[in-house]
Amino acid sequence: MSFDALLQVAAKRLQVAGSVSPRLDAEVLLAHVIERDRTWLYTWGDRECPPWEHARFDALVAARVQGQPVAYLTGEREFWGLKLATSKETLIPRPDTETLVEAALDRVASREGRLLDLGTGTGAIALAFASEQPGWQVTGVDLRPEAVTLACHNADRLVIPNARFMQSNWFSALEKGEEPFDLIVSNPPYIAADDPHLHQGDVRFEPASALVADTDGLADLLYLIDAARDYLKDSGWLLLEHGYRQAASVRAALADAGYHEIESVRDLAGHERITLGKR
Repeated sequence: MSFDALLQVAAKRLQVAGSVSPRLDAEVLLAHVIERDRTWLYTWGDRECPPWEHARFDALVAARVQGQPVAYLTGEREFWGLKLATSKETLIPRPDTETLVEAALDRVASREGRLLDLGTGTGAIALAFASEQPGWQVTGVDLRPEAVTLACHNADRLVIPNARFMQSNWFSALEKGEEPFDLIVSNPPYIAADDPHLHQGDVRFEPASALVADTDGLADLLYLIDAARDYLKDSGWLLLEHGYRQAASVRAALADAGYHEIESVRDLAGHERITLGKR
């Protein structure tokens, strides 16, 4: 069977299974199997697919039909133009989180500085920022050692030397007396435990510890707003990703904690997704 025919059959299977991007899913999975980019499929789609690659592709499509995220099946996801290795131990980097990177870059005032990424996961935010600001020292921390190992791997593979990663329960491994940060960013858990979205789509397969927070999803956000003041420079910025209905609560918490120049930034869908304030 040709590659084109394989894609057509797979896309129909994925569409019936409820995929919101069946053709794209099929192309990404097939490109992964044959170790080519998707452009190759557009050019050489009339070629016959070898039986062993056909079998591997069918197995991946079957797993995707069952709901397994494409990023876990291929072991990678592109974020900010960077190809990141992924793991079931970390959240899948999403396009909306690029809004957080953009907001952080917009607040860079000099060619040198220090940024802290809390709950770094794959290292996506830290590595995206570090790739754009090579003069900055970027630190990413995560509670899970598996995530730290993965982030370090991504930094090495992408050759981004100004990013380092360490295990820490939020600020626990950092000293309050050490040099403070110009920017602190985080995409923390912010979903309430009873949110129905936890039972839908890719989220079903991602680690709950990186998704769910107490106090209707606000607990970690409120903690970071309070604690970050001890690690920020005067006039340093705290930037937080949150749920699309949480912006008003986060703005109020920042104001109560004494931050100023508080604002929210909308994501690709037009939702208030990032809220930030200056110490």
